[in-house]
Amino acid sequence: MPPNTTASTGQQPGKSGRKKGRRARLIVLVLVLGLIGGVTGGAYWSISTVRASFPQTKGSLTLAGLSGPVDVKRDYYGIPQIYASSDEDLFMAQGYVQAQDRFYEMDVRRHMTSGRLSEMFGKSQVDTDEFLRTLGWDRIAQQEYDKTLSASTKKYLQAYAKGVNAYLDGKDNKDISLEYAALGFTNDYKPEKWTPVDSVSWLKAMAWDLRGNMQDEIDRALMTSRLGPKEIADLYPDYPYSRNKTIVQAGQYDEATKTFQQNGGTSSAGAGSSTGSTSGTAGTGAGSGTAGLQSQLSGLQNVLDDLPTAVGVNGNGIGSNSWVVRGKHTITGKPLLANDPHLSASLPSVWYQMGLHCRLVSSKCQYDVSGYTFAGMPGVVIGHNQNIAWGMTNSGVDVTDLYLEKLSGDGYLYDDKTVPFITREETIKVAGGTPKKIVVRETKDGMPLLSDRSSELVKVGRKATVDTAAPDRGDGYGIALRWTALSPGTTMDAVFAMDRAADWSDFRAAAALFDVPSQNMIYADTKDNIGYTLPGKIPTRAQGYDGSVPAPGWDSRSRWTGYIAEDELPYEYNPSRGYIVTANQAVVDKAKYPYTLTTDWGYGARSQRITDLIQSKIDDGGKISTDDMRQMQLDNSSEIAKLLVPKLLKIDIEDKDVRQAQELLEGWDYTQDADSAAAAYFNSVWRNILKLAFGNKLPKELRVEGQCLWVDPVNTTGPADETQKVRECGEREADQAQPDGGDRWFEAVRTLMEDPKSDWWTTPKSLTRPGAAHNRDDLFKRAMIDARWELTAKLGKDIDTWSWGRLHRLFLKNQTLGTEGPSFLQYVLNRGPWKLSGGEATVNASGWNAAGGYGVVWVPSMRMVVNLGDLDKSKWINLTGASGHAYSAHYTDQTDKWADGELLDWSFSDGAVDEGTSDTLVLKP
Repeated sequence: MPPNTTASTGQQPGKSGRKKGRRARLIVLVLVLGLIGGVTGGAYWSISTVRASFPQTKGSLTLAGLSGPVDVKRDYYGIPQIYASSDEDLFMAQGYVQAQDRFYEMDVRRHMTSGRLSEMFGKSQVDTDEFLRTLGWDRIAQQEYDKTLSASTKKYLQAYAKGVNAYLDGKDNKDISLEYAALGFTNDYKPEKWTPVDSVSWLKAMAWDLRGNMQDEIDRALMTSRLGPKEIADLYPDYPYSRNKTIVQAGQYDEATKTFQQNGGTSSAGAGSSTGSTSGTAGTGAGSGTAGLQSQLSGLQNVLDDLPTAVGVNGNGIGSNSWVVRGKHTITGKPLLANDPHLSASLPSVWYQMGLHCRLVSSKCQYDVSGYTFAGMPGVVIGHNQNIAWGMTNSGVDVTDLYLEKLSGDGYLYDDKTVPFITREETIKVAGGTPKKIVVRETKDGMPLLSDRSSELVKVGRKATVDTAAPDRGDGYGIALRWTALSPGTTMDAVFAMDRAADWSDFRAAAALFDVPSQNMIYADTKDNIGYTLPGKIPTRAQGYDGSVPAPGWDSRSRWTGYIAEDELPYEYNPSRGYIVTANQAVVDKAKYPYTLTTDWGYGARSQRITDLIQSKIDDGGKISTDDMRQMQLDNSSEIAKLLVPKLLKIDIEDKDVRQAQELLEGWDYTQDADSAAAAYFNSVWRNILKLAFGNKLPKELRVEGQCLWVDPVNTTGPADETQKVRECGEREADQAQPDGGDRWFEAVRTLMEDPKSDWWTTPKSLTRPGAAHNRDDLFKRAMIDARWELTAKLGKDIDTWSWGRLHRLFLKNQTLGTEGPSFLQYVLNRGPWKLSGGEATVNASGWNAAGGYGVVWVPSMRMVVNLGDLDKSKWINLTGASGHAYSAHYTDQTDKWADGELLDWSFSDGAVDEGTSDTLVLKP
């Protein structure tokens, strides 16, 4: 049996230590809640009350609406495998089981997607609800359900909702989740019934978090207030096509046939439609560089930063890895497929592991699939069935554009005419407060006016100056959003189609339905075929508009011209090299493709490292195993360290203490293990390089106010001169922009390294001790000195005690009450810390943000390796556990193993599932 809970320290105590920690938490919870209960009405909370919401996992239950019995088999980690005899029974049971484990999470998600968080959490969420209502995710989801989804998909969504509601039937709040019991002290909230549209809306939230380059579009426009075109180009270098391989290498676009072709052939999937074929080219768009746009975007940036995330981190820093290797390079002779999406850390994990099995696959019951699902949505999003496996990474293609709108009365200027806005009134209900009404305005082509949700945007729009090319401001300028997800789509159809796909042709046809968010999709099957396809609704733009900066809404030429047809999108099938790697790098060489997919790819540090690892294994004549794939997922090598460390070691350091830190880098293999002192020091040097080179040169809108990179009162012991070095940080300018440290900054620094006297390497005297930096090596020396005293402050003077894991820690916070609730609830619901290896832009991408410190902000949210030679030998792991109940044995029972890079057995066949089954629940009609 696995341990019941994860230790909060992230270490590996024995079972008794885990049980003791769990019981201690339960006792604290009972005492605290008992005290509160006594104050509020005399109710007493017991351990049995705390456990009241735990699901029944053994015996039998009656569910009205089932046509036959359904078996729910859970393994030692609480992961369910469901067996049914009809599609509707299968998805009804999925809804019931997911609600058993995760209903509170599901309920919060649907209130977020519909802009109704205030109904649960009160007036603090009104601003967020206003913005989400303006986007209108649930309205678009309703249109999808009514107009675009297939009849079978609607049937499955209805069955799923029926299962969720069967779970809710007759339950009090305390019987559903501890969080509801806590909310009940101040709020009489009662969950309402689940609807099919609640499930569809979740796809809009997923698309928002994975929307592409919207933040880069804002940042570039803000930079124009202080930087010129060349300087901005320095910070957004071209993709290094000659160094880092694209995903698709074996094909190119054929102008004659208007299709993407590989080896003279075309895709086996059906053609899509295209209403435009004009390639976008690099352009600035009207309004970039204007004071009005900069000020408004600053306000918009603040709004976006305050929004809750669904699966990612508001579009910033999101990455993922996936790769597939064909049988000629594997031990089994059949493909191996790996995937680990990088998303923000959440508790519970955004993923829910599950198997959906028809006892007999037939037209009546079509599914035999296992993998990662979203609680609140039927089907499997990533995983495998009996014939194929698939994985996803974010493609990063540009599917959002911001438009600067010239407002005029009740309308906006469009080709010298005033066009009225389409308006609707929304009422926001507020728990314990007065409802609030807002008016949402949209352009005729469905673009919501985001600036209506910010008083700051309204004020600056009335006062801002603009360039001479723009029309007179009149009543002010607004900002509107064009986004592919604001039109009804078919992604929900795609999920079911992928789950039952039998071969490459089926998979490509299913992927074609996956319109938003656009994802890199890799494929493998049991017949030893591998492939890649780029699906998605991807816009085309007119000459002069590439989506890199906001466009002038008053000019119809700035509007989208259509969408790329399915047959024109890049793909790859059984390339001769025998493997395919996707890690957010460029999809295809721009010289081989006429469309601008985006100007903001990831720069390929992770993808090229994975490629090199695979190729080195092949070149040595070896065959790749499942465990080799796992080890590749855990690769901690730092590409930027390989570039910088040789330069850092050549710098003459006089201070003996700094020299001692510099010596840590001698002989370091650039591996960022949790116990590595060298990794700790290098990453601090890297952070200080970013601060010194770029921090005082970016515009104030991109600054993190009032931060000092390394003030920390802890461990500031030692002789007076050393303590003074630590304290001097507080005397330095803190109002500095903080680059995030991602692989764009890797590429920018790599390029600037070739010019040691670039202005970027200079710093004013007020920012340095003892003087200004005049060139690259001066700045590197300053960064090494500052890093030494930063770590002295954080980790102590004795470098023998330093380690990367002491800085680079993961805290798992339960969403909503775990971040905003009372401190006792945060203690009850949250877990951590874990000391992690890995880092920014490494394959084992435990990301941190140089703007905020070394703490882990996004992670491999799950890891899987599918063995197409024997599906029962596949492996998987989740960030947390199956359960969303804080004191369930399965709340975080996978996290220790995840942190250590271990994978769990992933049973699929009937016999393997039965062998691993711990609990069986029979659902009866």
